[in-house]
Amino acid sequence: MEANKVKIIEPTSGWQLVDLKELWRYKDLLYFLTLRGIKARYAQSIMGVSWAIIQPLFTTIVFTIVFGGLAKVDSDGMPYILFSYLALWPWNYFSGTLTESANSLIQNANMITKVYFPRMVLPLSSILSKLLDFIIAFVVVIGLLIYFKVSPGWGILFLPILILQLLMTSLGIGMFLSALAVKYRDVKHALTFLVQLLLYAAPVVYSTTAVPEPYQKFYILNPMVGVLEGFRAAFLDRPMPWEWIWPGFILAIIFFLFGTLYFRRMEKIFADVA
Repeated sequence: MEANKVKIIEPTSGWQLVDLKELWRYKDLLYFLTLRGIKARYAQSIMGVSWAIIQPLFTTIVFTIVFGGLAKVDSDGMPYILFSYLALWPWNYFSGTLTESANSLIQNANMITKVYFPRMVLPLSSILSKLLDFIIAFVVVIGLLIYFKVSPGWGILFLPILILQLLMTSLGIGMFLSALAVKYRDVKHALTFLVQLLLYAAPVVYSTTAVPEPYQKFYILNPMVGVLEGFRAAFLDRPMPWEWIWPGFILAIIFFLFGTLYFRRMEKIFADVA
């Protein structure tokens, strides 16, 4: 009888990109973890998936009262609630994926130490599971557009590019933070504070035009600036601000490549320190 074949799995060496064939072999695990993340988020919840609408909507109402009403922040001539929600919608996805992906390896340490699978499945499943909230929150966008009688223009055709930029930024930074959090547990505590600061470093409650012109060349290097202003332009029938989008798109690619390479580099020590 032919001897059983034994496959030895060795840790990756150097800086390597994603092994797509390996990820495809574990697509069922990715599907299961994504579904588990969705179910766990709304388990024993009376409101269920309605929280995906309630949370950003009420946050937008608070922003409208404080910044649009009291502080009189300029909203480029649009109703402030529509102006802010169109930015808060993708921002919530970005901030939520950072938090969940950064903790994904630590929360699943028992899996990492007991069985082999592509570790990238964990932060990837966190990012995919948040897409449901992103899609559900789109219902509010439709309602606001109908209420204020605003019709999207041709810029809506460029929405896939903006979503791609959003995903690359989220996945790149998320994988970097998840790998870093395994070794340095301070990341988990610092991330909550960091996300709050980043909210005001992006044009969520204000317009990019409010930033002084001498600082805009540095400000637009934030990938989320182009994403948020692009979402507004797409749904408010305004010219796409490519001068704000393309610098951030390049940075999004860099973040994605660096985050992936760093994750693969650190992958071999996950089981030892998790």
